[in-house]
Amino acid sequence: MIDHGKQNVLGIQVDAVDYEAAVQRIMDAARDRRPYAVSALAVHGLMTGVLDRSHRYRLNEFDLLTPDGQPVRWAMRWLHGVKLADRVYGPRLTLEVCRRAELEQRSIFLFGGSEALLARLRAQLAERFPKLKIAGSLASRFRKLTPEERDETIATIRASGAEITLVGLGCPRQEVFAYEFRDALSMPVLSVGAAFNFIAGDLAQAPKYMQDRGLEWLYRLGKEPRRLWRRYLLLNPLYVGLLLLQMTRLRSFDPGDADPPLEQVLYG
Repeated sequence: MIDHGKQNVLGIQVDAVDYEAAVQRIMDAARDRRPYAVSALAVHGLMTGVLDRSHRYRLNEFDLLTPDGQPVRWAMRWLHGVKLADRVYGPRLTLEVCRRAELEQRSIFLFGGSEALLARLRAQLAERFPKLKIAGSLASRFRKLTPEERDETIATIRASGAEITLVGLGCPRQEVFAYEFRDALSMPVLSVGAAFNFIAGDLAQAPKYMQDRGLEWLYRLGKEPRRLWRRYLLLNPLYVGLLLLQMTRLRSFDPGDADPPLEQVLYG
């Protein structure tokens, strides 16, 4: 189990952990019924915080930010000398949490996506983990929630008896959800991005050799160029440029240089 604590990558405090440590921290919080916000951050997710002071504040308030992308893992080695054998990838982290939840008889709740996606996801999880307790699921409304809808969402998840909530709303909406709902739900809330789509079979994952070399973005860009070209062709070079500035100490990135959000966004 490897846990080297939080490391500053462009002002975002990413946890230098492996899968075992990440899962253990999540399950400990589930056992204690403790509020616990988690996200698996690749370059895109990290850059949403770099470019938005309020979102930077949210991310740095998370209990656990794992290095989802290989370039984020490499950055921790280049900047801080922290060596991890692998990244902590959202889809795999989701499956590892489900495996432990099945073993420890802890129930999960699925939030986000469409009803059809959730049905496919539930079926795939039931096939992989026959004894996993899925306490309930709730589709996204694909818009901001009213305060009344926020209260209804909290009541639904809490009434289900779930001990862990998995959220698939896409970045950065899922991180906003985890930040705003963590305390009210009083359980681990995991922002897992496209994990729902990958596990349900709706999206194909990049070949392992591309994942290991940090080229998953190129594979996904080839699959969805019109939706993803701005994300990867603009943000990736910017990430590299800013990383070089931090590495050479030509610019410092202070995690405290952030602004608390003025109001709740209430994504759902």
